[in-house]
Amino acid sequence: MNAPAARNVSQFLSDPKIVLLLATLCCALWGSSYPAIKNGYEMLQIAPHDVSSKLIFAGYRFLLAGLCVLLLAAIMGKPVLRLSRHTFGQVALLGVMQTGLQYVFFYIGLAFTTGVRASILNATTTFFSVLLAHFVYQNDKLSTRKSVGCLLGFAGVLTVNAGAGPLDALPSLHGEGFIVIAAFVVSAASIYGKYVSHRMDAMVMTGWQLAIGGMALLMGGYATGGTLGQMTPASALLLAYLALLSAVAFTLWSLLLKYNPVGRVSVFAFLVPVFGAALSALFLGESIFEWKNLAALVLVSAGIGLVTRAQTPRIVASKAS
Repeated sequence: MNAPAARNVSQFLSDPKIVLLLATLCCALWGSSYPAIKNGYEMLQIAPHDVSSKLIFAGYRFLLAGLCVLLLAAIMGKPVLRLSRHTFGQVALLGVMQTGLQYVFFYIGLAFTTGVRASILNATTTFFSVLLAHFVYQNDKLSTRKSVGCLLGFAGVLTVNAGAGPLDALPSLHGEGFIVIAAFVVSAASIYGKYVSHRMDAMVMTGWQLAIGGMALLMGGYATGGTLGQMTPASALLLAYLALLSAVAFTLWSLLLKYNPVGRVSVFAFLVPVFGAALSALFLGESIFEWKNLAALVLVSAGIGLVTRAQTPRIVASKAS
């Protein structure tokens, strides 16, 4: 990509309205995965505590997503196979971390805690991302407004889960502890992915990291005795949808992180449980217009507004560069 074209892409993807639109789309897609995954487990008859089979299901999802992104990148003439050994090593590490390791911790943790707690604790991803970015990037420092925005977003996550289940059980390392570890892993991986994306095409990076992460999940799932179950046309279509949403969402998210401060983008992740709750209610036939869903949306939107207005969008070289 020549310099004028690169500047145009940078200006387009750092425009606040474009960031709002694309980041919200990513969160809506990720939110839709909650009811889709739940239906997938039922179709394939995967038991709640069968972590190995869940890893296989996730592995095929991300492997297919990665292959779709790489195929599209190749059609667009991007250097899919022209990676140096060093660059491929960086992408492989990113895939193992962002797609592989964090899902292993998340699925194991989910088996030992409630979905309510997992949803709340998984929102700490945003806090970790903002905190890590403060120490890594010169243009992404913590501020009072950004801190208040994160707290409002987290309050929205707490609100959307209000009354959804008991929270008085004692926490455990294999439950809540692993969920928090998964959140930290994906936050660190996002920081690392931003660093890698400055040295290669973000689309190619996303495709390889999804495919490699998916392979890691498949190997882990099969090695521990998991099975995919009986595949039907309906479950195959569902798996294809999950792969497609991952391909689109992760590609767009990687592009946004490449051209924007991490804090401006990561705060939108608070929308994922809001979309997840709303779409789950819609597809599972539950009431969608509950006070907690609407209140959560207001709190999350206010938090996003504070963080995205905390600084003017500009591209500044990072310390890691």
